[in-house]
Amino acid sequence: MRRIRLGTVCLLLTGLLGFGVGQGAVAQTSETQAFQSDDYPLNVITVATGLRHPWGMAFLPDGRMIVTEREGDIRIVTSQGEISSPLKGLPKAYIRGQGGVLDVALDPRFPENDLIYVSFSEPGSGGAGTAVFRARLDLREGSLKDGRIIFRQEPKSAGGRHFGSRLVFAPDGTLFITIGDRGERDRTQDLTINRGQVIRINSDGSIPSDNPFVGVAGKRPEVWSYGHRNAQGAALHPTTMRLWTVEHGARGGDEINLPEAGMNYGWPVISYGRHYSGGKIGEGTRKPGYEQPLYYWDPSIAPSGMTFYTGEAFARWQGDLFVGSLKFGQLIRLELDGTRILAEERLLTGLDDRIRDVRQAPDGLIYLLTDDYDGRILRIAPR
Repeated sequence: MRRIRLGTVCLLLTGLLGFGVGQGAVAQTSETQAFQSDDYPLNVITVATGLRHPWGMAFLPDGRMIVTEREGDIRIVTSQGEISSPLKGLPKAYIRGQGGVLDVALDPRFPENDLIYVSFSEPGSGGAGTAVFRARLDLREGSLKDGRIIFRQEPKSAGGRHFGSRLVFAPDGTLFITIGDRGERDRTQDLTINRGQVIRINSDGSIPSDNPFVGVAGKRPEVWSYGHRNAQGAALHPTTMRLWTVEHGARGGDEINLPEAGMNYGWPVISYGRHYSGGKIGEGTRKPGYEQPLYYWDPSIAPSGMTFYTGEAFARWQGDLFVGSLKFGQLIRLELDGTRILAEERLLTGLDDRIRDVRQAPDGLIYLLTDDYDGRILRIAPR
């Protein structure tokens, strides 16, 4: 039985702070909202506004953030909210529906090689598909250099739905990429193409020799797991280093999964959701040969963004899992015992913003991106 607790908004304090930060930058508004959780009183501080549907975020070694905008750009943002002009050198994205510039990740050896990885919906023959671009970040010139595509979802297809996509590096240096089913659920079980999968590649785009389908006829060697619908959150567990993902269901059936090599997570053969029409999906909720989710939501929360908390600022939350909710504008905290979810607390009720991404900063505070044409970066601190 799930135990759900709702955090509530207490007050709103507003002030103004302007920044002149160069061409393409946006004046900032400093705003603090106060909320209460079971364990802490919280301040939610607006760090920056004016971002166009911010989607993914990573922290640079100097404390600045690199932030993607689904509308086609990447910017550098300081902890004071100063926003750079768009970085140069990014490939053209297919900006339609859920498509655009999506996630960003730093190479594990970034301090030595300056490499970053960007997922985006790439236009091409047949429509568009998720792709991953690798380039060297030149902060002095504000540009991406020596860039190349290291993964392409094949084949491309029409429409603007279900691109995924999150990027997570494993301890061995391989890169996990989540890709959606592109709204083509009937093709998700077909391993001759890329639909609804977790991909695993080396950082240069080559295929790891220990991937589960290497050398298997009729199955793509880059596939790690399959039968996923549209995973828009992914993170490594800080102790086990196993990959966890969170994916959208249809009408209900949002899932947390622990993707294992070669395993089939069921979409659309089994699901805890229903079609938006109300009709049944597939053959029920269970079937031999298909993995069960670790946890699911019904009704849906529309999950996006995921992080495990390991910092000191919220010591009582160490080891907990945080997931953003687009539908309810909440931050979901899941209390864990190993892979068992003990309780769920819904934080920031009343924030009234679609939460797209969740990250822990180097100082142990929690940062959020809100999905809006006037999107925000939010910082959560104990009050």
